[in-house]
Amino acid sequence: MATAYIIGLGRSGIAAAKCLKQDGWEVIISDRATSENLNPLQQQLQAEGITVKLGHTPNLNSNALPKLIVVSPGVPWDIPFLIEAREKNIDTIGELELAWRYLNSSPWVGITGTNGKTTTTALVAAIFQGAKLNAPSCGNIGYAACELALSQLQKDSTSNYDWIIAEVSSYQSESSQALSPKIGLWTTFTADHLNRHKTLENYYAIKASLLYRSEYQVFNSDDPYLHQTGLHQWADAYWTTVKGKENLLCDSSKGVYIQDNWVVAFGELILPLNLFKMPGSHNQQNLLMAIAAARLAGIEKGAIASAIATFKGVPHRLEYITTIDGIDFINDSKATNYDAAEVGLLSVKSPAILIAGGEGKEGDDNKWIAQIKSKAAKVLLIGEAAENFAKRLHDADYHSYEILETMDKAVERSLTIGREVKAKVVLLSPACASFDQYRSFEHRGDDFKELCQKLKED
Repeated sequence: MATAYIIGLGRSGIAAAKCLKQDGWEVIISDRATSENLNPLQQQLQAEGITVKLGHTPNLNSNALPKLIVVSPGVPWDIPFLIEAREKNIDTIGELELAWRYLNSSPWVGITGTNGKTTTTALVAAIFQGAKLNAPSCGNIGYAACELALSQLQKDSTSNYDWIIAEVSSYQSESSQALSPKIGLWTTFTADHLNRHKTLENYYAIKASLLYRSEYQVFNSDDPYLHQTGLHQWADAYWTTVKGKENLLCDSSKGVYIQDNWVVAFGELILPLNLFKMPGSHNQQNLLMAIAAARLAGIEKGAIASAIATFKGVPHRLEYITTIDGIDFINDSKATNYDAAEVGLLSVKSPAILIAGGEGKEGDDNKWIAQIKSKAAKVLLIGEAAENFAKRLHDADYHSYEILETMDKAVERSLTIGREVKAKVVLLSPACASFDQYRSFEHRGDDFKELCQKLKED
């Protein structure tokens, strides 16, 4: 029996392990964590015949080398163990690539980009599913991809999905070098994850690799970086723009754009823009990309319009929570970098109370700070980045900030200040990762929502 190592005991790692076990592999999951909370999970998986090694760093010193190594998205692709594995010609892939091996008989839509991936993926899935297609979403949204593969393995293998809708991060793309979507979408491109990918050029190349392997390629013509590279690099692609067809980088017959408050796709009127309820031009751009994918997949415009009219938005991305004393509380926990947080501020009314901070990232914060100076009556800072953010705001001659460290203090303080300055909005838009105080951006957003609801009840 061939042996597979799974690196990482997260949702995707567990899904990969169960998938391989179902397919007849001997499976070992390795994770450096030692928390007692993991013991019941360890026992459950071992009862299913999957070995779980906690507090463990794998090595390749033994004679019994694994035939396959599967890496969870959070594990860096360049750690010495994985470099050595590839040098030894051990098949080393990401969890998404493993899913692709089982599911490549179904066409995929692969959505990548620095920002906008999650909303675009949710829109694509809503349209495809609204058209009565069996088209689950996976990757960074919905299921772990290997959960879909496992479900198919456990059923008749002929019962394929109509489409797989996959949100593909750079981490997943880096370790999925055969994944070849039928339709590839690239939403935006700005500096992010440079602590892992080192250079902007390397980050771009990882994103671009997914599009090169896609049969149809759809790009955001309004993104400055993609617009610039598209002039010479993506000549045969489909392009989208919210600025009218004159901003397309292709013939209008291959473009999706807004004209006179209508969405036009490939030369055909699709739906009036007022059917779409999400705020902000960035969300209109996400809509256009989703419609491009739908039309390329042959979905009728009636089904598209029906799905869009009932689309409620995405949790943790400009998600309305409640209103207290005329102040809207908005959860934008998914804004984990400066560009996303800038868009968050652009999309809300002013004056706003902004809650920001967490585990800081590299990047250019100048446009974000400019939006703060324009829209925010007060900034409440939490997490590891609070001191650094305070210094950056002070240096930019913005002094209306407070360091409160934790979310509960920030939410309580936000209402007090909001009443004083007659704020329209309290916006959680952190411009940071969540891992200093939370398990994930979802965990952070859920905490914010619970605190807001408690505040309303009090």
